[in-house]
Amino acid sequence: MKATILYDGYCALCNRVVEFLQARQKPGALQYISQQSSRGQQLLAEAELADVTLDTVVLLEGGRGYLRSAAGLRALRHLRFPWPLLYVFILVPPFLRDPVYNLIAHNRYRWFGRSPRE
Repeated sequence: MKATILYDGYCALCNRVVEFLQARQKPGALQYISQQSSRGQQLLAEAELADVTLDTVVLLEGGRGYLRSAAGLRALRHLRFPWPLLYVFILVPPFLRDPVYNLIAHNRYRWFGRSPRE
């Protein structure tokens, strides 16, 4: 199975990020599924991540689930050059990366709005 990004389908920022990734990914490298969809819920349950909240992006890859900034950084590896170079930020410890991620995730509807589509 190809790497799968599970995202908040109602989040305008999340939908824009998905569009950004789709436009730059290597052909067929990633698939995108809304967490609110039945397939998204099924994949989260299978990965034992059913309790993950909508403010957490999930990357399912190689039988593992990656959350928050780790998911975003690992997704960059599936894009065309030069975007994979940003994966170097994985060296920044999660206790420094994830608070920034959490701040944006917590305020995403207020700052970027909700998307009418899922």
